[in-house]
Amino acid sequence: MRLTRKTIAKVIVAAFLLNLAVMGAGAWFAYQEAPPIPDEVVGPDGETVVTATEVQDGKAAFQQYGLMNHGSILGNGAYYGEDYTAETLALKTRYMREYYADAEYGAAYESLDAGERSRVDALVREELDASHDGGDVVEYSAAELYAHERVRETYVERYHEGDHDRGVPVGMIESAEGAEDFADFALWTAWFSHTDRPNADHSYTNEWPYAPGAGNDATGSAMIWSVIAMVLLVGAAGAAILLYKSVKLPEPSAEGISVPEPGDVSVFPSQRAALRFIPIAAGLFLAQVLLGGLLAHFYIERAGFFGIERIFGIHILQLLPFSIAKTWHIDLGILWIASTWLGAGLFLPPLLTGHEPKRQGTYVSVLLGALVVVVVGGMGGIWLGANGYLPGELWWLLGNEGLEYLEVGKVWQVGLLAGFVLWAVLAIRGLKPLLDREPIYGLAHMILYAGGSITLLFVAGFMFTPSTNIAVTEFWRWWVVHMWVEGAFEFFIVAIIGLTLVSMNLLSRRSAEKAVMLQALLVMGTGVIGVSHHYWWIGMPDYWVPIGSVFSTLELLPLIFILYEAIGQYRAMSETGFPYKLPFMFIVASGVWNFVGAGVLGFFINLPLINYYEHGTYLTVGHAHAAMFGAFGFLALGMVTYMLQLSIDPDRWDASWLRASFWCWNVGLALMVFVSVLPVGFLQLDVAFTESYAAARSLGFYERDLVQTLFWARLPGDTLIIAGTAIYVADLIRRRFVLRASEDDPAVEDMAVAEGIVGDDD
Repeated sequence: MRLTRKTIAKVIVAAFLLNLAVMGAGAWFAYQEAPPIPDEVVGPDGETVVTATEVQDGKAAFQQYGLMNHGSILGNGAYYGEDYTAETLALKTRYMREYYADAEYGAAYESLDAGERSRVDALVREELDASHDGGDVVEYSAAELYAHERVRETYVERYHEGDHDRGVPVGMIESAEGAEDFADFALWTAWFSHTDRPNADHSYTNEWPYAPGAGNDATGSAMIWSVIAMVLLVGAAGAAILLYKSVKLPEPSAEGISVPEPGDVSVFPSQRAALRFIPIAAGLFLAQVLLGGLLAHFYIERAGFFGIERIFGIHILQLLPFSIAKTWHIDLGILWIASTWLGAGLFLPPLLTGHEPKRQGTYVSVLLGALVVVVVGGMGGIWLGANGYLPGELWWLLGNEGLEYLEVGKVWQVGLLAGFVLWAVLAIRGLKPLLDREPIYGLAHMILYAGGSITLLFVAGFMFTPSTNIAVTEFWRWWVVHMWVEGAFEFFIVAIIGLTLVSMNLLSRRSAEKAVMLQALLVMGTGVIGVSHHYWWIGMPDYWVPIGSVFSTLELLPLIFILYEAIGQYRAMSETGFPYKLPFMFIVASGVWNFVGAGVLGFFINLPLINYYEHGTYLTVGHAHAAMFGAFGFLALGMVTYMLQLSIDPDRWDASWLRASFWCWNVGLALMVFVSVLPVGFLQLDVAFTESYAAARSLGFYERDLVQTLFWARLPGDTLIIAGTAIYVADLIRRRFVLRASEDDPAVEDMAVAEGIVGDDD
């Protein structure tokens, strides 16, 4: 079966419209079905305990002071601290038992016999496992009022006064009132996690978290759709392989073609400007991995770093709390990868077209300068906002918006959005000779579509404010985070790889277009709606369970094909004399880690029944590191290697340092994920299943001897990753002195591949 590019393009448009319809309807239902914030919560005597304003103020405190990068809410966030939803539910259950033990028996709960405890447990469970009547006022029992007040006291002591044993700095939340508001917000999420929806037999969160004392247990749909997902994977994999084998796609080959040697390709001014993105990104990369080492050690010494505080009397926790260090760690990871991709996207067009628009190099430098301003401003604003130095609305406009992956203030996010738009304009200028000659589904257009989709999805991050319901906030946040990772970024990966193959003369432009479009169809057809597996436990309607089960299962398929293609390409490139083996080593590594991290580990933790117990544990940490650094990071580094090899005199090209970094990164990541992170995650899964989710996220779990040993076992892997990055940065420093001069008056003939690409009209 032969598919034309036009046919594939029509199917892509149909898939896009389907995605738009499903997710558009989901957005409407998100507002309709989100857990209500009651106007007020009253006690048994009718006295107001909490108002809607205080709950919203608590959400603002949660964001401003970076609590999502300390612990998590509804399972989303960092894993260093407790999950606030699960912990407040556990505390509420405990304090209600304490109240009823005293009221019924005049004794402490721990001193009751088995029968008396069972009666108290049943009273608490029955009271918590009730339905919401749909009204604007929630009435507390005396036991709930008592529990609410105790939780407030606990959170003031911990998050305002500080608790170094838990890794909480003094004054993490600036005022006691702010800590009380945060407790009210966390308790509200606990309330809708144990309270059934009107006319339903399950809570707003589909009974998450697992808390048997509060009556929360996995629903039948979680089991049913987990089984269906596994059956679907087997069937869909067979059907997809049959389709893939039946579609005639050209294989890359090094036979009978002329691969341009690095020395035969001239470097234009805009490409020299694009190369400047590399050292900036490398500096961000080094800072990120150093912070990663600190974060890993914080799980062992909650307030110190290898005993430094005992020597100098300085708690690093007070200078650089876990929450700020993790915020920087995440944002720097996104920024260095994005910066590298931006540079690559501006480096490749002249290679393909031999076209150098007037003052393109100047505009590329302007984009780089704007990126530096946004990075410095955003990182500084995070620290200022979290430490209370930005008054009023400035804390989330210029400071720390405090939502994982979307931490920088809104003004800096606008700057990033403007940067994406400027990049698109520059890419259009550079690719104009191709854009003018090819149809709208051509390869150059695909690059712009991939970059444009990244920009478009980022707009979803502007659909909420600190006062927006947390369930709706999470709905939009995952539009950005998941659809970037499983949609736009994957699209960009296959487009960049296709463009690179064309620039090496290993595929014709039209052949690459067809391959990219087919894989983009698979990515778009699964990854966009696949975001719905993030909606199972955050207060969204339960119909997302079957939808998320189906599409998150299918997300594995395009990753298999990307890996298959990468390995096939590398085999073809391994012919004697092929000059670009090292860049393709990175591309193959990216495909392997994409399959392992996003594919295998992602599929495993996204089965509903497993995700119910696993959500927000170290298994997610393993998935995230293998997917983010392994897939997207290695692709960025492969593009860096290719750009450098073209930009350095072949007689002075030395790949030994980069090859050393390559193996340090791969071995280090494997050790970190498989020796330390995943074993901790499986231990957490066991505790969550046999005890409760709150127990699996408790300080007591992290302080177990075996868990601490596994945390120490992460040291070799982290050290190799840091060493590889340090070698990489040092290599870039020395390469700055051997870069070739750029052409002053570029023309098509200066590019070894451009004339054939522009003229590829077959």
